[in-house]
Amino acid sequence: MSDGSLKVIDGVELRAADFSFPESGSTVAGAGVLELAESRASQSLYGLSLPESLKSSAFKRLNLPDDLLTFRGKEISTDQASRVLGDYITAMADELKDDPLLVAVLDGNTLKLFLDDEDDFAMLAESLFTDLDIEDEGKLSKSELRNALVVMGVEMGVPPFSEFPKLNEILKDHLAEGDEKLGQAQFAQLLQLVLQDLADALAEAHVVVIQNVKIINGSKLRKILVDEKQLNDVIEKIYQENLNGRKGRSCKEVIKSYFDQNCEKLGLPSSEANEPVSLLYADVFSNTDDGERSGSMDLQKNEFEESVKKILEKFADQLEECPVFHDLDN
Repeated sequence: MSDGSLKVIDGVELRAADFSFPESGSTVAGAGVLELAESRASQSLYGLSLPESLKSSAFKRLNLPDDLLTFRGKEISTDQASRVLGDYITAMADELKDDPLLVAVLDGNTLKLFLDDEDDFAMLAESLFTDLDIEDEGKLSKSELRNALVVMGVEMGVPPFSEFPKLNEILKDHLAEGDEKLGQAQFAQLLQLVLQDLADALAEAHVVVIQNVKIINGSKLRKILVDEKQLNDVIEKIYQENLNGRKGRSCKEVIKSYFDQNCEKLGLPSSEANEPVSLLYADVFSNTDDGERSGSMDLQKNEFEESVKKILEKFADQLEECPVFHDLDN
């Protein structure tokens, strides 16, 4: 996988993880079982450091009689340990299916592309030098290389320092001779050496960086659709709003308004998130059969219920086929 490309981690990889439990004594510590499961899950996910929220939510799915802290301190039989190992990995896969992660796998390829193209690299180095030379002196301290790497960031194939400690070692090697001022050509030359070493290091040990992006893929909506109580509760609330708060709006306008106000709870994107989402809403609602009738009793209750259900089903189908990515930084 090339740097700059993104991958959705939705738990599929974990279905093929190693569920076998190593031979040991008659009992084993609960903490050891969880750590083994987490290690195997990480190995299946490109070495990703698993978020604490993912591990906590997955543990809750196990419905064990003990809380996490108590379980970690217990001694359990190897038979139970084997079951927990498999169940915990499966629970993490289920959690990722419901709440996928978007990650970038940094392997040095993007950096090599910059380094192999003299024109692209020259433009990059010039742009970085200009941005960092805030005093317009025409010179930069060697130590500014750290800021240059931060500015490049994941999109250009540079991992955060916190995720790749070896980056500090690479910089230390190249900055060992002091912090003298560099002209643009000298800065570009030193940047080239640092990026080459970084590309080689990433080729040996890839870095997986989680993007601050929410993926809406219809999985939450599917859960509502198969849970009769939840589904009926949603439909009833929309129906009552349709009866009591229409104010001349059509049925589908009332439904759309409810979806917007409760989008997070339903697992839907807001209709105003961006243009593709607006088009998604337009496509889904264009196929409803309630027309533009505005009277409070346009549809009988059973017809109204069926209409809402069909709309939710179509949203689930569309989101499964083409998930929506919501940047949480914006």
